[in-house]
Amino acid sequence: MHYYDGSFGGMHLIWWIIWVIFIAWIFFIPADIPYQKSKKESPLDILKKRFAKGEISKEDYEESKKILNADFTKNLNS
Repeated sequence: MHYYDGSFGGMHLIWWIIWVIFIAWIFFIPADIPYQKSKKESPLDILKKRFAKGEISKEDYEESKKILNADFTKNLNS
């Protein structure tokens, strides 16, 4: 390939830098972009959904919620 006496050599370097930044941006973008990755649900969120769907009774929901809240509080204190 023929370069015209080096007058555009700096521009070639700038384009390489732009491409490297662009490719790095694609791989390191934040995970909270919509439709990028599914958000991990907490156990309490799953429990609420199961109760809303009618998969578990109110008593099961309340008991499980107490257990989850106790575990969460225990983990915060330790």
